[in-house]
Amino acid sequence: MYGLKNCSTCQKAMAWFEQHGLSLTFVDYREHPLEAARLQQWAQELGGWPKLVNRASMTWRNLPAERKEPQDDAQWLALIAQFPALVRRPLLITPEGEVSVGFNEGKFAARFLK
Repeated sequence: MYGLKNCSTCQKAMAWFEQHGLSLTFVDYREHPLEAARLQQWAQELGGWPKLVNRASMTWRNLPAERKEPQDDAQWLALIAQFPALVRRPLLITPEGEVSVGFNEGKFAARFLK
């Protein structure tokens, strides 16, 4: 799981894993920035950059209008490098390589409590 250690949603997701006796590795991407190639791959698997980037966040809303319209991967990556909090949280990568963002107890239960 990737996220920010002070993010309340990440904390809820980690607590959910703990409550259900499931192990996970947590990586704070402010302390360990995400690699550009991985970000591009995950954005593609999720259906595009708008699915990976939290455009409802205060960070996004406070950006100047011209920064809110990245034209290519390089511009998206530069934006995330400058503002890591833009990545939707938590970003979860399963051992099988499945990528998802966000925390929802029902979806987590369906996915991990089989």
